[in-house]
Amino acid sequence: LNSVVFLTLPVDSIYDSRSERVCVFGTGDLGRSLGLRLLQAGYGVVFGSRRPHSSSSLLPHGAQVLGHAAAAQSAHLIFIAVQREHYDFLVPLANQLKGKVLVDLSNNLKKNQYPEANAEYLQSLVPGAEVVKGFNTLSAWSLQNGPSDANRQVYICGESVEAKQAVIAVAIKLGFSALDRGFLSVARELEDFPLQLFPQWRLPLRIAIGLSAAFFFYLLIRDIIYAYVTQSKDISFRIMVSLANKVCPIVSLIMLSLCYLPGVLASFLQLYRGTKYRRFPDWLDRWMLCRKQLGLLALGFAFLHVLYTLIIPIRYYVWFKATERTVSMIRENRTTQFDMTTAWRGDSYLSLGILGFGLYVLLGITSLPSVSNALSWREFSFIQSKLGHLTLLLCTAHTYLYGWNRFLSSSTYKWYTPPGYMLCLVLPSVVLLLKLLLITPCVDRTITRIRQGWERGADQRNPKDNLSLRHEL
Repeated sequence: LNSVVFLTLPVDSIYDSRSERVCVFGTGDLGRSLGLRLLQAGYGVVFGSRRPHSSSSLLPHGAQVLGHAAAAQSAHLIFIAVQREHYDFLVPLANQLKGKVLVDLSNNLKKNQYPEANAEYLQSLVPGAEVVKGFNTLSAWSLQNGPSDANRQVYICGESVEAKQAVIAVAIKLGFSALDRGFLSVARELEDFPLQLFPQWRLPLRIAIGLSAAFFFYLLIRDIIYAYVTQSKDISFRIMVSLANKVCPIVSLIMLSLCYLPGVLASFLQLYRGTKYRRFPDWLDRWMLCRKQLGLLALGFAFLHVLYTLIIPIRYYVWFKATERTVSMIRENRTTQFDMTTAWRGDSYLSLGILGFGLYVLLGITSLPSVSNALSWREFSFIQSKLGHLTLLLCTAHTYLYGWNRFLSSSTYKWYTPPGYMLCLVLPSVVLLLKLLLITPCVDRTITRIRQGWERGADQRNPKDNLSLRHEL
């Protein structure tokens, strides 16, 4: 029932736009934008309106405006660009609409607002017409500015194949790609599409917000509250920059690790099962589908970390402490010796951070559809997998150099708690170690064979079938 079928049809064989007229019921923003696009594509457009004379000044030039009954008789394909609560005017037109194709463009304000889909309700009001749900996922803005400025996909459903073919032909003529989703019972699902708000971003956003809140309060207790309780020092001003500049890189590194952890787990699961022909668990499948969003959010936190770091030299607190230290050394006639180890550590720390952030940006750029579409699958896989793991390695090494040997000092563990950077190193270190195991020759060879179709135990179960499989490969 919900099968997806792509239809590629010659437009002129179904609908001749130069001779055929189409009708639009509704003179609102959506109806006017659709009428304009139809006129630009060469269709003759007739608008049906309750007040034909008062509406003509608002409509696109070249369109004809008639009453509903006259407009319905002038075209075989009619777009219903009105809300469901105004469908009643169609009931007296049942005879004129008999055998016509009605394209329902309506949407609702919330899910399950009515007991049945709008298209199904429309079909019950005009049983003699062929109702097709379509074009409802497009906004008036996208129709007015063309498919290059918005989503190209048009979803349709309906009971009549011929009616759907007619609507598909119009969509293709307007520059959209049409996708047949099946029968009219799918209309409710199509009507719910515009109501979804970033559906693929919900889980990544929850993870990002949860990690940010958890580490913010954790570091607030360790840095701000600890100093106030034990030393009676009020350093609450550090919440705005210092604390934020600790939370952002921690969350960024953890979320980058979460991008590559599901792929590693999937490889070990295939290795354990000895086959690629078994579905992953639902939780792993959902996790893998949101890796792009996890990576883009991680890149956003990395950008914030870079910006916070760049403003550190101009902070009043940093300037004041540097001046105070310099004046104190002058008064005491003291000097400091140049430490080569510290210099190497500092430059290496900064260099790895710059290289890691550069690859971070490259990963984000190649995830854009306009860029990824220009890459072959091998190129895209090399950047997102090979360079992605290199990015994780560089950022992890950057964090290790930041901590250096502080873990050996007891003063690091305030209230016996480890610093935030130590906690954020656990997950990326685990991911890198697991990836190291996967790229060892013996394991990598087995994984490659499994992904090429080999199954463990296939030789013992049916040697002839396995031989046949080898010949086919």
